[in-house]
Amino acid sequence: MKIILGNSHPQSLFAQKIEALSGQKLFACYQCGKCSSGCPMAESMDLLPNRVIREAQLNNGPVLMSCRAVWFCSSCFACSVRCPKGIDIARIMEAVRTLQMMDGKPITEQPSCEDTGTLPQIALVSHFRKFNV
Repeated sequence: MKIILGNSHPQSLFAQKIEALSGQKLFACYQCGKCSSGCPMAESMDLLPNRVIREAQLNNGPVLMSCRAVWFCSSCFACSVRCPKGIDIARIMEAVRTLQMMDGKPITEQPSCEDTGTLPQIALVSHFRKFNV
């Protein structure tokens, strides 16, 4: 089966929404995985950051709309700093979070108290802002 990647494909509406919200070029990512290897929240995520981008490239909206990883992203920008293509992955995670909220998905999962004890400080600040703890 041949898969065509690109935001000009007529069925790539979901990818176009993410690109519009984030201002980032999804299709510049070539899946090196450096973003995921440097993510302090990777252990808690159901999809690693590079996988979130891949699912967006594949226009797999249902997977991304049920993805918990975007809520565990601490927006610490470790992924963005490590990206050799200069993609701001934290903005893409924020765009998917926004699409989930626009779709009416409730925020059901927060990191547990056990998780927050081991998080870097920037992750704690991000979670306080996101969840109004």
